[in-house]
Amino acid sequence: MYDTIFAEQHHKPAVALVNEGFVHDARSAASGKGMPAVRFVKEQVPCECSVLDKIALGVRGSMNEVIDALTVPARAEEVTPPPRPTEVTRGAVFSGDLQEVQRFFYNRGWTDGLPIIPPTRERVDEMLTGTDLPPEYVVGKMIPRLGKATIEKIAINAVMAGALPTAMPILIAGVQALLDPASTFGTFEVSTGSWSPFYIINGPIRQQLHINGSSGALSPGDIANASIGRAMALIVKNTGGARKGVEDMGVLGNPGKYSMVLGENEEASPWEPQHVQSGFDTSANTVTVSFPNGYVQIVPRGSDVEGILRTIKTRLGARWRQATIIMAPSHATTMAEAGWSKAQFVSHIEQANPDYPSNVASTSMSGPESVRVVVAGGPGAWVGLVLGVGRWVTKPVSVPPNWDALVRRYGNYQPNYLRY
Repeated sequence: MYDTIFAEQHHKPAVALVNEGFVHDARSAASGKGMPAVRFVKEQVPCECSVLDKIALGVRGSMNEVIDALTVPARAEEVTPPPRPTEVTRGAVFSGDLQEVQRFFYNRGWTDGLPIIPPTRERVDEMLTGTDLPPEYVVGKMIPRLGKATIEKIAINAVMAGALPTAMPILIAGVQALLDPASTFGTFEVSTGSWSPFYIINGPIRQQLHINGSSGALSPGDIANASIGRAMALIVKNTGGARKGVEDMGVLGNPGKYSMVLGENEEASPWEPQHVQSGFDTSANTVTVSFPNGYVQIVPRGSDVEGILRTIKTRLGARWRQATIIMAPSHATTMAEAGWSKAQFVSHIEQANPDYPSNVASTSMSGPESVRVVVAGGPGAWVGLVLGVGRWVTKPVSVPPNWDALVRRYGNYQPNYLRY
């Protein structure tokens, strides 16, 4: 649709061929670009089809409509489309008991399917104490529907996700990371490939918010990891407008879209952490985002250097062009004690090795931006491979002047399990 719109904007008649399953997505894309009446023709060629007979049949069946769309004069409503209806939701939009609120929000597509915390004025004001930016401050316009990501909207979604006010600086930096063109968020968030934003947190803020980077860091159970990722997902959906089956056209979906947040275990790492590698000071707080759509855990064939290297290289298939390797502290220590720096380890992983089969040796990974290593996890031998094709974007996290007081107020939010 964007190519069709581009042609029309340059006064060249154009019509898009749209698979019948993507009609809503096409209309949303056209509306988001300010041309809701751009013409398109529904076609029935299967997606990613490589069968020439089916392609030819589908194209022939659509040609008469394509000709009409290119030659029939524009109707009045196409030349001057009427404004689309909008739902005004300023101030209080609903009152009722908790169950009624849940139904109200869910029926309007404002949730992720799980129960939310009602964003009352009192709760939103409390969330806003996590930043010194004014509520009306616009961090940026979020695609695909160009919604204004204001500080207040970020706070509203944070409340819904169950986040604490101390999460606000990370959420603001997370939005800035998504809006950075280098993240290619506009492609990955709505792609059929079901890419999931993966957030890595570095710096002292990990400990202040109890962001888990040890045992089970990517599992449920930690309010910071869970609610930060969930809040970002709600911001993307409710502000950006990436709605499942409308703009977000992931074929299978991805459970990581609920929340995929990891704190690097800097204290247990023998190497420089992710944010230092990206040019930040050790004391800085940062958020790094990438868009994988695969995550696999593997046990090395041996706990020595050769066992670790051989196992990782054989599991990085040719399809992937980006990998975040999550190394348990024990494996990172083994590599470091054998004299391997992080840069040497990454360089070795990126290089093709003739000792391996051709389909796994040449992993399509090349250059310093194809592999990153993050040390995280608890005791054990597993390695995590977070696999994708994009880039990493790292943004600094700025905390407000009242930060120390906020940390003292909310710093005791952590699970305390019964020990045996």
